[in-house]
Amino acid sequence: MDEQDIKSCTAFENNRCIASGNLLKVAEKVKEIIGSDEQPPIHIFDDLTSEIIEVDFRGTMEDVLRRLEESTSKNGSATTLPRTDQSPRRGPGRPKLGVVSREVTLLPRHWDWLNSQSGGASVALRKLVEEARRVNNKRDRVRCSQEVTYRFISVIAGDLPGFEELTRALFAGAPERFNNLMALWPVDIRDHARKLAKAAFEN
Repeated sequence: MDEQDIKSCTAFENNRCIASGNLLKVAEKVKEIIGSDEQPPIHIFDDLTSEIIEVDFRGTMEDVLRRLEESTSKNGSATTLPRTDQSPRRGPGRPKLGVVSREVTLLPRHWDWLNSQSGGASVALRKLVEEARRVNNKRDRVRCSQEVTYRFISVIAGDLPGFEELTRALFAGAPERFNNLMALWPVDIRDHARKLAKAAFEN
């Protein structure tokens, strides 16, 4: 299995970071801790989204890793499109773009305008989306960073001092106040939150 297809994540036991890296390695470390102690409160966070990753730790280490490998192989990479051997072989010409067909609901005047554009509605829509992505790229990075950071601290730091004020500083784009309010937080939580919030404070 290609390690690039495996989620990158970080595991916390209470306030302490215990492992970081691809999911298989992190799960192996967590399983060691669970096996040597009564079940401690452990959270495994997806590094891109801060969503909690659920892992079935029943059985042996081999059982845990086998289930994860099977799950990863079954789900595949989110950016990988399935290839079908039944697809017709393409000759010279435009390459296959990997486009996905989905329903779009617009008013008649919108369809009229799109259909009047060079290349038709599909080409016009793709151009509009690409332009919107270019124009809003920075704003989208800031918003995504805010949401990912908030998701993490809500789970791990909701009862820590200054949480509400820190959240307001995060969404207000106030990095100095954000960092000051975290000064007394556990160092591992503080460092991970700062890393996630870096893009939120881009000027």
